Amino acid sequence: MTIRILPPPGAPRRLAAAQLSNSVGDGAYYVCSALYFIRVVGLSPAQIGLGLTIAWALGSVAGVPLGALADRRGPRGTSAALAVATAASVFAFLAIRSFWAFLIAAVVYATAQCGLAASRQALLAGLVPPEQRTGVLAHLQSMLNGGLALGAALGGLALGADTERAYLAVFVLDGVGFLVCAAVLLRLPAVARVTGRAAGEPRLAVLRDRPYALVTLLNAVLLLRMPLLSLAIPLWIAERTHAPGWLVSALFVLNTVAVMLFQVRMARPVTDLDSARRAVRVSGLVMAASCAVFAVSALPGPAWAAAALLVVGAVLQADAEMRQSAGSWQIGFSLAPADRIGQYQGFFGTGVPVARTAGPLVLTWLLLVWKIPGWLLLGAILLAASYGMGPAVRRAGAVRQQDGPAGALVQPG
Repeated sequence: MTIRILPPPGAPRRLAAAQLSNSVGDGAYYVCSALYFIRVVGLSPAQIGLGLTIAWALGSVAGVPLGALADRRGPRGTSAALAVATAASVFAFLAIRSFWAFLIAAVVYATAQCGLAASRQALLAGLVPPEQRTGVLAHLQSMLNGGLALGAALGGLALGADTERAYLAVFVLDGVGFLVCAAVLLRLPAVARVTGRAAGEPRLAVLRDRPYALVTLLNAVLLLRMPLLSLAIPLWIAERTHAPGWLVSALFVLNTVAVMLFQVRMARPVTDLDSARRAVRVSGLVMAASCAVFAVSALPGPAWAAAALLVVGAVLQADAEMRQSAGSWQIGFSLAPADRIGQYQGFFGTGVPVARTAGPLVLTWLLLVWKIPGWLLLGAILLAASYGMGPAVRRAGAVRQQDGPAGALVQPG
């Protein structure tokens, strides 16, 4: 079996280079940021949680208009500008020493990140043929996970040093990574932009597209799996099982390596809406099985048995994640009008900040309060959302076929 992480040469490989350049710094940032804000900035955990919740909530709202801006002004320049804005917010974290300064920088960071995700999707759509987009996105996801793993290792060195200078170096690394990302994006070819709207068409048409909104909602529910490895499972292992604590790190590495190595292979069969619906449906079944295995790990028994069950559950979760990711990429692109990719991807991408803000609360309540029944309920919710995606996509696809072009495209000057 051949495992290929790098995408084909040309625009896809440059997009991957941009992804890798900022993901290394992000990996270090994710590992160290909480301790930096507590020990260096002087914030409390409650202040950090409140600030990040507000920031990601505002960022999710800003994703749609920033995506629309990418459609109108061109996704290449918009993406580069938002990467620079992200770098500026990261550098601002170096100087802040109060909650309000932290909140402002966090809002800029989250807003720029959400807009950058939408505009980069629009840029990819303009540079990659429709039949190749899911495959290229799989390559980008593999590069992302590889960069995050490397960054997390560097962040671990900073945690080991546990000094202000080490934490500051992590933030500098992250900021520089986004500047490099901007430079790489600017080397890509320019993409056609939208210059007008049809008579009577709203500026943000996606907000009135109810079938697409339903698909986006179901995708957001499926993305509730995101905080599992970073929050819910570590707490579950510590409080409800007899498994060793080091298994938390091992499961994170397992997931990261699995996605890095096998995401491209898992995405290969997903080429149209029918195969995307099947991928999402199967992902729901696998994720429900994963939740059941995680639940059983809390039953009385030896530590090795709990550890084995947790590893099996993590393998199933990684499989479900890769299937759901591939299916959602295909769905999000296929149902978006060609001249409004930016704003539609900005809307579709709100599932990520929603999962980051609501996910921790929902999962800790389900799993730590309800315990084993909570795992089973979570599996049932994810299974229902995956099966509901099929009819929702069919309805949205039927509506899209009835739509005509909504704007004029011109080649950039």
